[in-house]
Amino acid sequence: MRRGCRGPSSLRRLRFSHLPALRLSARTGRRFGHWLGLLASLVLASCSSAPPPKPATGTAYAGPPALNLRSDLGTKSQVAATAKHGDRLEVLEVRRRFVRVRTSAGVEGWTDVNNLLSEQQMTDLRLLAASAAKLPSQGSAKVYEALNVHAEPYRQAPSFFQIPDGAKVQVIAHRVSPHAPPAPPKHIPVHRAAAPKKSKSKPGAPLLMPLPAPPGPPPDWMELSRSHAPPPAAKPAPSTPPPPEDDWDLVRTSDGEAGWALARMLVMDVPEEVAQYAEGHRVTAYLPLGDVQDKAKDEVKQNWLWTTASAGLNPYDFDSFRVFVWSFKRHHYETAYIERNVKGYYPIETEVRPGEDEKAFSVVLEDKDGQLYKRTFAFNGYHIRMVSKTPYQPPPPLPEVRATSSFEPDAPPAAPEPSLSARLNQWWNGIRGKSR
Repeated sequence: MRRGCRGPSSLRRLRFSHLPALRLSARTGRRFGHWLGLLASLVLASCSSAPPPKPATGTAYAGPPALNLRSDLGTKSQVAATAKHGDRLEVLEVRRRFVRVRTSAGVEGWTDVNNLLSEQQMTDLRLLAASAAKLPSQGSAKVYEALNVHAEPYRQAPSFFQIPDGAKVQVIAHRVSPHAPPAPPKHIPVHRAAAPKKSKSKPGAPLLMPLPAPPGPPPDWMELSRSHAPPPAAKPAPSTPPPPEDDWDLVRTSDGEAGWALARMLVMDVPEEVAQYAEGHRVTAYLPLGDVQDKAKDEVKQNWLWTTASAGLNPYDFDSFRVFVWSFKRHHYETAYIERNVKGYYPIETEVRPGEDEKAFSVVLEDKDGQLYKRTFAFNGYHIRMVSKTPYQPPPPLPEVRATSSFEPDAPPAAPEPSLSARLNQWWNGIRGKSR
C-alpha cells in the first residue's frame, strides 16, 4: 500500500460523530452507506499498484503435445508455463519469429512461431483428419525414434504431435514436397507511359517552322551494315538447381489424428520373412491376402501383396508390386507374381468377387497413354491373372492446412443494410418519441 493511502482499517474508524450533528432519516442513511462504499472502492483502486493486463492482439493454439513457454527470449531462459496441444493462447507481442502469449491461467511466456497454430489451421487440421478417416490404410508403419508430425508436408510447418519411439501409425497418402513452401508471387508494378504535355504557347506567338526531314539511308544500306566477322556465340543462361525435396507420408494415429511425416523415417511393419526380399527398395504399402495353414510346422501364415519404390524422389507412389505366397514344400515365402518399372498410385485394395472362389486385389497404374487405370487381379494360390482394367478417377485432393503469418482474428462480417420498411419504422418511432 502506498504512503498516504487509507485502507479499509482507516475507513472503519470513520464515525458519524465526525459529521455535523443532525438527525439522519433512513433514506439518508442508505445514501450515505452507498457513497461510503463507493469511496472505499475508489481508495482501494488507487492503492493498488498492479498494472492492468495487456490486451491481446490475436488468438493462437499450442501445436506440440507439450509446449514450454519461456519467461524471456531464448531457449535457455526459465520455463514460465507449459501448454498442451490445442490449448487456446492469447497473442500479446510478436518479434520476428518469436511470440509472447498468455495462457488461460494468466501466465505469459515466449515461444517460436512454428510451435503455434492459428484458428484457421486448427479448422483445416480437423478437416484433414475427417478426410483421412475415409481413406483406406496402405499398411501399418512403425518408428524407431520419436518422429514429429507436421500440419503440412514441409520441414518448417508447425509440428502438432509426435509419434513416440516404437509406436505404429497407418499410412494413408504420399507426396513429394520441397523443404519450404513456394513463396507467393511478387507484384510487378506496371509502368504506364506518361501522357503528352499540352502546349503552353500563348495566342499570337509566332509559330516555329518545322525542320526539314533528314536525308534517307543509301540504297545499299543493308549490305553496308553487314559485318563480315562471325556473330559472337550466345552465352548459355545459368541454370538454377531445383530446390531440395523430401518424401512425405500422410499418417493416421489410433485416436484419429492425421498429419504429415517424413517417409524415410517410417518403416512398414512387414514380417521379416518377407522384408528380406526388398532388395534395397523401400516398401511403400502392403496388404494381407489371406491365411494359409502349414500343417508340417503347425503354423498359420499369410500371403502378402506389397509395393516398393526405388531410390529417388518420384511423383508416383510405387514402381513395383509383388505377391508373396507361402510354400508348403520349402516352408518359406516365394514370389507368385511381380511387375516392375510401373507408375503406381494409392490405393491398393483387396476386393470380394461375389459367386467366385478366387480372391482379388486391385492396383492403380499409369498406362502408356498417360491415363490411370484400375487393374483387378484374381488369385488362387500361385495362379494370378488380371480380370479387369477400367479407367480410374482419383478422389478429390486432400484439404490443405493453409499457412499463416498472423494470429489476428478475422474481421467480423459487415452488418446487413436495413430494409426500407425497417428504416421507415425507425423514423416513425423517432417521431413518436419526440412528440411525447
